Amino acid sequence: MTALKKYQKLECPGLWRNTPDAQRREVVVNFGATSLVLSDPRSDQALSHWSLPAVARMNPGQMPALYAPDDAASETLELDDPDMIAALETVRGALAAAEPHPGRLRNSILGGLTVLVVGLGIFWMPGALVTHTVSVVPPATRSEIGRMALADVIRVTGTPCAAPLGQRALARLAVRVFGVDPVQLLVMRDGITAPVHLPDRQILLPRALVEAQDGPEALAGFALGERARSDAVDPLIPLLEYAGTSATFRLLTTGELPQSAVEGYAGELLRENPGPLAEDTLLARFLAAGISSTPYAYALDPTGEKVLNLIEADPFRNGTPRMVLPDGDWVSLQGICAE
Repeated sequence: MTALKKYQKLECPGLWRNTPDAQRREVVVNFGATSLVLSDPRSDQALSHWSLPAVARMNPGQMPALYAPDDAASETLELDDPDMIAALETVRGALAAAEPHPGRLRNSILGGLTVLVVGLGIFWMPGALVTHTVSVVPPATRSEIGRMALADVIRVTGTPCAAPLGQRALARLAVRVFGVDPVQLLVMRDGITAPVHLPDRQILLPRALVEAQDGPEALAGFALGERARSDAVDPLIPLLEYAGTSATFRLLTTGELPQSAVEGYAGELLRENPGPLAEDTLLARFLAAGISSTPYAYALDPTGEKVLNLIEADPFRNGTPRMVLPDGDWVSLQGICAE
């Protein structure tokens, strides 16, 4: 009411249309108790009464200001008097604030339920969120995440060994072991003591492991074993579990994972001890690749006692039927870090 009393004697000229197609007509605009009164300037006869709470501005921020008595804009009124415009905005706001808002309770309840559901999603269902996100990540995004993960590993290990002849031999080894299935093998100079894998079919091998083998069959076995681990649990799953619910939700909704979400993942990855693989799984991999499992078994345990089944059930007990790498390539591969 204070706002209404302040403007009760305010009046100004305006241009009024009584229908959308009518010509504009000059009127005198007066505030009433709760209405805007439009009058003929010559006869003072009231032409229209508009309820103040219902008055709507049709062109916010533009001049002259255009008002209507309802959302349908059955009539319109043009005003350029700054005092009248300020008065209308003030009074409409005051009256609107004073009106009851029955929907507020409902909105509060819905808002509370939304917070509850989000809270349950954050604290009780992160695994489901990760699993679903991994299932819908497109190949290009997976490749980008793999690149980010490798960049974080490189901060710990340094760049992969890259002697040209060694790289060529390593690529040939990947094709021989995995065929047309694209797998990238990388040899890391330092900071890694056992094979690990990253998203986008990347397998990282320690330099010491490469240099310690007598032949490519054993190294092929380590690559086969790490690929088996990658196939058993999608490598995006542990990475997103590390990144957290917020970053995973962002990936799901925007298709992007911030680089900051991956920072530090290398430290956790390189500390993991995944344990031995099921021997039946390994033997099936050696059979499919056409490689003897015995050299790999002795690389794991020189006595052969702990890997007896890998030796006795070797699908190629008489030796690998097809050469894994020529001798020259194997020598180049062992010198891949001698740049």
